[in-house]
Amino acid sequence: MHRRTLLAGGLGLAASGLVAGAGAAQTIAAPDPAQPATPFVPPPKLVQLPYAMTPYEVHVFPDQFRLYWTLPDRTAWEYPIRVGRDRLYEDGEFYVGAKKEWPSWTPTPDMVEREPEKYAKYAEEGMPGGPGNPLGARALYLFQEGRGDTYLRIHGTDEPETIGRAVSNGCAGLINEQIVMLYDQVPMDTRVKLYPKLNPAG
Repeated sequence: MHRRTLLAGGLGLAASGLVAGAGAAQTIAAPDPAQPATPFVPPPKLVQLPYAMTPYEVHVFPDQFRLYWTLPDRTAWEYPIRVGRDRLYEDGEFYVGAKKEWPSWTPTPDMVEREPEKYAKYAEEGMPGGPGNPLGARALYLFQEGRGDTYLRIHGTDEPETIGRAVSNGCAGLINEQIVMLYDQVPMDTRVKLYPKLNPAG
């Protein structure tokens, strides 16, 4: 996939269009100083790639905290993401084996073993979908041939402060508003490429 070429450009991809917010001319109320400010997460943007990539694939670059949904004519939608912390991130080639809206969530045995105080209570029955669920508004389930469900997800989060950080249990996360957009773009069986970390400790 000429990964070195893509990384050599630092993913400094020139934006050819931005997602404009609706109602930009509306009056915005002054922020309440007593409330913590919500971290700003850049909107998805349409970018020009430095070289042609196969259209209609998902590419995740963990060191740049960016996900790309590739399109024809060397363009792609770029999304800011969070990724797996430490060595929980798993690179490789996958495909979208399932898609769910407001999915339920059950921690994996490894998660329960690592942090029983946090996850053990959900080990049996899990958590129903809805606000506050760790998988957020939408989830793309990553599968591999011969392995089936890898328990890796590209999913939503209501924690914007985690975007641009390596904090998850291995999955790639987008804020809920943006995973809804990506979910509608990406069909079943889409190829997903998760690139290796250049800094595995990050």
